[in-house]
Amino acid sequence: MSFSDRIVITGIGLTAPNGNSLAEFRQSLLEGRSGVVDYETRYMGPVLAGVCSFDELRYQKKKDVRRGTRAGSIAVYCANEAVKDSGLDWPNVARDRVGVYLGITEHGNVETENEIFEISKFGYDTKVWSHHHNPRTVANNPAGEVTLNMGITGPHLTIGAACAAGNAGFIQAAQMLRLHEVDLAIAGGVSESIHTFGIFASFAAQGALASHKDPTKACRPFDKARNGIVVAEGGGICTVERLTDAKARGAKIYAEIIGYAMNSDARDFVLPDANRQAECMRLAMKRAELRPDQIDIVSSHATATEQGDIEEVSALRKVFEQSPRTAINNTKSFIGHAMGAAGALELLGNLPSFDDGMAHATINLDMLDERCALPNLVVNQPREMGRVDCILNNSFGMLGINSVLIIRRFES
Repeated sequence: MSFSDRIVITGIGLTAPNGNSLAEFRQSLLEGRSGVVDYETRYMGPVLAGVCSFDELRYQKKKDVRRGTRAGSIAVYCANEAVKDSGLDWPNVARDRVGVYLGITEHGNVETENEIFEISKFGYDTKVWSHHHNPRTVANNPAGEVTLNMGITGPHLTIGAACAAGNAGFIQAAQMLRLHEVDLAIAGGVSESIHTFGIFASFAAQGALASHKDPTKACRPFDKARNGIVVAEGGGICTVERLTDAKARGAKIYAEIIGYAMNSDARDFVLPDANRQAECMRLAMKRAELRPDQIDIVSSHATATEQGDIEEVSALRKVFEQSPRTAINNTKSFIGHAMGAAGALELLGNLPSFDDGMAHATINLDMLDERCALPNLVVNQPREMGRVDCILNNSFGMLGINSVLIIRRFES
């Protein structure tokens, strides 16, 4: 057992509302291209959503898609893409030494809503209920579907951490690798949230569901005219390894995971706490042995809800007010809130900054809410940073769960 092992990202697979590979996603972010569209959901009718369009049948058969879940299909697609990108000799990898750790906000609502809708057509006769319902709705489903698809016999966990879950998947992977419980981790986050009308209805009941005549302008973090969350689906999954193993096989290394932290507000079901968020960032930096002024880019969590944005800005001021170079941006403005996948996609959207030296913008920011003013907020146009060495990724969720992940440019 060694807690000093260096942990690196060696392969990336993703599907986002504006791209189905890291290259496509990054190009969309730099070009200001949104993936939010008009969408129709049961009982509510027209809403706005971030919708993915990937090839479900690239790694699954039609019967697998029918039997499984949308979250499972997203996870299977992204996991296979990550392994392919990693250059691993997959046929010869010891599958019992591979772990799958995927964050998710909620799971099972889609399938339950669908089954209730179907039996309503038959007088609520439960004989019509699908015998696939239980394996579809168990909490470990998305990670479990990956193991079934890829023949992985090591441990798998689907980590319920609300909207902090994408980071949590990577944190679990790093911990398991350092404990030498596994030799390879397939980690990240996934979301099928747009396929449950309940999440739209709940946000609407809270007055927190975004609307706009132009879908691409609906998600407006920090903007005075913001009016709520755009729900999105997606997935971001990576192969994560100990540096010694990655170097031994000559792997391409995208980044090194150098710091992370999770904590709880213990305050409210939905209202965040800036003090706890600031503590989480500071703890992650302490573990990474970094000062705030050594962070080049902060990927903000901001969801375009009034209180959520204000609290995070307050936390960011507490931590980075004396860091004049630290750029702060937001990825949700392009794709909406991908829930369990948000942290993973937002991390991966910023990761190419190590190569291109750019901080992508926060778009749709036309009238800054003065309560959200930050000195280094990247507004509407990408910013040339020169050299980028460290990126801090914020992800916060309901019931006061906070997660922070820090990655660094890899140097041997």
